[in-house]
Amino acid sequence: MAALGDVTLSLATSLGYEAKTNNGGRANGKEAVAITSVSRRSESNLPLSFSQQRLWFLDQLNPGNAFFNIVFAIRLSGSLKVAALSESLNELVRRHEILRTTFQEVNGEPAQVISPIAKVALPLISLRKLPAELQEIEAQRLASAEARAPYSLSAGPLLRANLLQLDAHEYMLLFSMHHIVSDGWSMGVLVKEVAALYEAFALGKASPLPELQVQYADFAAWQRGSMQSERLESQLSYWQKQLADLPSPLELPADRPRPTSPTFSGATQFFTLPKKPLNLLRELSRQEGATLFMTLLAAFKVLLYYYTGQEDVVVGTNIANRTRRETESLIGCFFNCLVLRSDLSGSPSFRELLQRVRQVAIEAYANQDLPFEKLVETIRPERHSSRTPLFQVLFLLENTPTSDLTLTGLKLESVPIDLHVSTFDVALLLWEKEDELTGTLEYSTELFDAITVTRLIEHFLTLLEAIGDNPDHDIKSLASFRVEDAQLLMDAFNEGLEDESSMVSSH
Repeated sequence: MAALGDVTLSLATSLGYEAKTNNGGRANGKEAVAITSVSRRSESNLPLSFSQQRLWFLDQLNPGNAFFNIVFAIRLSGSLKVAALSESLNELVRRHEILRTTFQEVNGEPAQVISPIAKVALPLISLRKLPAELQEIEAQRLASAEARAPYSLSAGPLLRANLLQLDAHEYMLLFSMHHIVSDGWSMGVLVKEVAALYEAFALGKASPLPELQVQYADFAAWQRGSMQSERLESQLSYWQKQLADLPSPLELPADRPRPTSPTFSGATQFFTLPKKPLNLLRELSRQEGATLFMTLLAAFKVLLYYYTGQEDVVVGTNIANRTRRETESLIGCFFNCLVLRSDLSGSPSFRELLQRVRQVAIEAYANQDLPFEKLVETIRPERHSSRTPLFQVLFLLENTPTSDLTLTGLKLESVPIDLHVSTFDVALLLWEKEDELTGTLEYSTELFDAITVTRLIEHFLTLLEAIGDNPDHDIKSLASFRVEDAQLLMDAFNEGLEDESSMVSSH
């Protein structure tokens, strides 16, 4: 896969990657302008949202690239009525204009073109003849193949579905969408609505879902208009001040030099933090008036400090950007990126650092409405084809309660899929449950070996336990591995760069 230039959006490859922060339609304490329906006349050009425009531009540079494909799977256990499921998917497409939308150039500018009618196919692929242990492998292979299958933004469709049959009462529903029409929150909307529709259609009833009052195209037009407001000018001013004189990019000790033309190939490792240290971190968060997100982010920044030696640490996170009630039930590309910059200088205790991180997070969420694309356009960071702008490391925590969805005669549960892609150098994705903290670390396989990432995860878990036991210790002395292991990694990384330099000079 060819390099895509500055990649500004991350892949939302599973349900709910974006933080679900909503405020009922209020922004910074002020009532925002209502989202209203705009004209759908054929001669009227429907603008793209800012995130859509960036994705469209990247697709123009590399048409049909599969880098921004979103793929997720749902296991269906029970007596499935395939016809009712197919009908549910087509009703979903009818309800949401964005699933009938393609992207055309009109008068030199990209525009959303909404088809009045569209259908989604649901091919049935039988895996019943395979042994049980090979079915999962084949399902993952098909998911990976779907993730690499290109889309045409101008021709569509931008939603695909496949139904894999594993046994008489066991199926896997595989969805693929282009990021320009969807995000992590949208996956939750899709599953919830398909489930409600299937429940009704399987019983021969009409759709129970009310008609949508606005559509994604209305949001895109509203977003364009809102950029003229004093509120967003104030937010832009905040971010310009907060991100002034950014440090050099984080250089985690890698196993190989950074490629000049990356393919963004990646892998994922899973891990779990047990109940005892998790409860200690929860209690620390309560004592300091912080959220668990803030505490874990502060810990992750300490880890990055150990590995890089940099005291000015910049990490990105995603938010759902559903700050209006009207947008909560829509499918579309809404999510936004926040840049969280923290000062780790002066040997603070972890409690002191947590207060610094807490303040940064509070301010960032108060200024979350500015589109990341507008921020990059204004800040104009130094461009690198092999790096994402402003931050190279992503941190996310998902703590919304979840449960398996059960329908009449059918149980639904999500299936994790490793798409072997990494937008960032590393992306730490955490899920808070009642008794444990589970996580994944997505990483660039062009930079890191699996053993290196395994060691990094072990260090992070060790650090979390140390913080829970000794939050008043200064961050330099929290974990014993910093000197022994991290310094060795940095020395090896520097030696690798020196060897690379020698090879270049010798030629």
